Amino acid sequence: MVKAADRAKNPARSSVWLEKRAARSGGGPAGLDRDRIVAASIRMLDEEGLAKLSMRKLATELGVTAMSLYWYVDTKDDIIEYAVDTVYGEIDLDAVDAAGDWRDRIRVLALDYRRMLVRHPWMSPSAGQYLNIGPNAIAVGSKIQEAIGDTGLPMNRQPSAMSAVFQFVYGYGTIEAQFGRRAAEAGMSQDDFYGESIKAFRDDPHFVEALEPLTEILDERASHGSVSNIWERDFAYALDILIAGIEVMAARPA
Repeated sequence: MVKAADRAKNPARSSVWLEKRAARSGGGPAGLDRDRIVAASIRMLDEEGLAKLSMRKLATELGVTAMSLYWYVDTKDDIIEYAVDTVYGEIDLDAVDAAGDWRDRIRVLALDYRRMLVRHPWMSPSAGQYLNIGPNAIAVGSKIQEAIGDTGLPMNRQPSAMSAVFQFVYGYGTIEAQFGRRAAEAGMSQDDFYGESIKAFRDDPHFVEALEPLTEILDERASHGSVSNIWERDFAYALDILIAGIEVMAARPA
């Protein structure tokens, strides 16, 4: 069994995908397998977040003993890492291939990645903790690299372009997911939560002077209806800006 303390000693080589797990003798509980464990963990993570996931609670959800889980995984980290790679599999790579040129492929990848982050608010902090070398993560990374490779940028500039687009998507999706989580925890729609928050901010006399330079942008945002419309509009245009920037840089003489 791999222990968390052992992984901490060598984090650069710590991944469930790198470990050669010895097969357990005998057989595991009937009807239980790794896929079922991971599917249940994703449901729990979506509903309750990372902090509340435990082997004991997961076992209760599955109707087995906590020790039964150890037939298939060594630690909770294993489960989270498998869960991370599983949700990478939600990105539709066939749709990416069908999209056409590099611009459209980047748009499909970016939108699917953002939506995945929003569906699974636990994904953003988890992805930053692991190497993301599972089969689905590698497949997504390969499609990203193929699209960026077709931009015409030299190889030494392609990682920067990749970072510009997909770190933007990661940050955007993370903020959108966390905003949605906060609204849900408050028992409010995103529209009501945003409206109440902005109203409290703008009505507070201590902020009148500080808000003066922001008045136009706050009014502009309020003119676009629902929060979901704002998320979609701003994401699409920001992505257009990034793609246009790649086009300009690719056309620039070396």
